[in-house]
Parts: sequence; C-alpha cells; structure tokens
Amino acid sequence: MGTIYKTEEGKSRLAEYYETYTKSLKIPFERDFVETTFGRTHVLVTGPKDGKPLFILQGGNCINPMTLSWFSSLLDTYRVYSPDTIGHPGLSSENRTSAKDESFALWISDLMDYYQIESAAFAGPSHGGGIILLLAAHIPERIACSLLFAPAGIVLNSKREMIKRILIPLLLYKWNGSAKHLKKITDAMSLNSMKPLDAAIIGEIFRSVKLEKEMPKIANKADLENYAAPTMVIGCKEDVFFPGEKLTQRASEIFPHLPVCNLYNCGHFSNSETLAEINSDMKAFLENYYR
Repeated sequence: MGTIYKTEEGKSRLAEYYETYTKSLKIPFERDFVETTFGRTHVLVTGPKDGKPLFILQGGNCINPMTLSWFSSLLDTYRVYSPDTIGHPGLSSENRTSAKDESFALWISDLMDYYQIESAAFAGPSHGGGIILLLAAHIPERIACSLLFAPAGIVLNSKREMIKRILIPLLLYKWNGSAKHLKKITDAMSLNSMKPLDAAIIGEIFRSVKLEKEMPKIANKADLENYAAPTMVIGCKEDVFFPGEKLTQRASEIFPHLPVCNLYNCGHFSNSETLAEINSDMKAFLENYYR
C-alpha cells in the first residue's frame, strides 16, 4: 500500500487538525476501527444508543469532523456513524478505491454489516453524497432515506470555470505557498465566508496530500430505477463544483422519488446563517420521511 501523504510531517499535522476539530464539536464520540474488504476504516460514533441509525459520509479531500459539523442539528437525535473515507485524509486505510463502480457501495455495506444495521438514513456532502448515490445504484435496499448536500455524482461545473477559479490558484499556491492564492480558492468555495480553521486545514491538505482527482460517477435515471427511498437534494446557487440550479434541475429528472429539492444562496461551503437554515430543513425532512 502506498500513501496519500507527501510527507510524514504533513500527515502528522493533519492528524492534529483532526483531533482539534473533533474536540471543537464538543460531542462525546466513540471511535471504532472496522476491518472491511477495502481496508481498515475509522468510524466516529455518537448520539443516543437507541436512536435511529444515520450514516454521515465526509466530503472529499477533506477531514471527517469538518464536514460532520455541517450536520450539527442531527448529532444528538440519531445514532450517528461517520466513517473516515478510505483513501482520503483521516485515520482510515489509505487505499484508493474507484468511485466509478460498486466498490464504495460494498464498503458501506461492510460497515453496516459490522454494526448489524439492515437499512439506515444517509447524509453526505460533496464526495460523500456521491458515495450515497453509488449505494443507491448498487444496493438501494440499505437506504431508508437520504440527504444529499451539494453532492457529487449529479452534475459537474464546466472545466473552464473550475480551471479558472480553482485549478490555476491551486497550482500557484502549490508553487509559492501564497496566502493570497489560498484565499482565492477558499473564497471561491465559500463565497468569502470560510472559517479560518477550515481554510487552514484545506491549505494543509493542498500542501501535504496527493489529492484524489476522481469524482464519483455521474448517475443517470437507469442507475436509480430500483432506488425508491425518500431523498432530499440540497443545491447551492454559487457552488463552484456542482452549480445549484443545474443540480436541482437534473436531480428532479433522475430520482424516482424526490419529495424535497431545495436551492440555497451559498457556495459549496455554506455561511453560518445558511447552514442553520439547511440544518432546520434537514431535521424536518428526517422527521417526516425517516420511518
């Protein structure tokens, strides 16, 4: 097995950020290491033991507790299982796994088998949402309902736009480490509202990690023909990766059962006010549809 990290020092710094962020959530976590077919997986577990199970999957090229914080309203109601995605920054195996086939669906199925959970609610932003779509395509019976927060796997912004707003500043940042170029990226991702800690972690990931370049497969109607679980799709109008209007439009075309499809005025990373609104809507969705 290779490593996704460029240096041991960078890996160590990201491990420190992981612990700092986890503590900042001020929530008691249990921590498990689960052996799966695709590698050892670290899982943060919280919420009441008798709560309904909810799997929350992290965003790509990120750390788990950062994107877990986007679902704060759900963490004290449900029994939450939040795995570090294999092949991404975190404490799981560094094995890279294809997001174009059933591999990630089988990985989630292994985790559910370990916890003896037949079906559960799922929530995931970005790459995590794309993994939920892979599970919906390959093993749909394991999803009771799902929350897809600015998910990969439905639409993708134009290459020209992402090159201009993300790739060029990223190459310049990797070359000279300039805070100005990092800010261009984080501003594009968040509409100028990214928290300093989040920006520092993203800068460290850009410096220290061999980034995962493969996006989850774009789903089509045929992929989801056997998926019948209630789904909420959250689009962000100014999302530099998955433009919200295109996302919600296509979601309404490919999902067989989409009771909620909302568009919010934010970037890929939401500001605190919009995030509070989204949390309220996600909580209401689960109360209405998680049977």
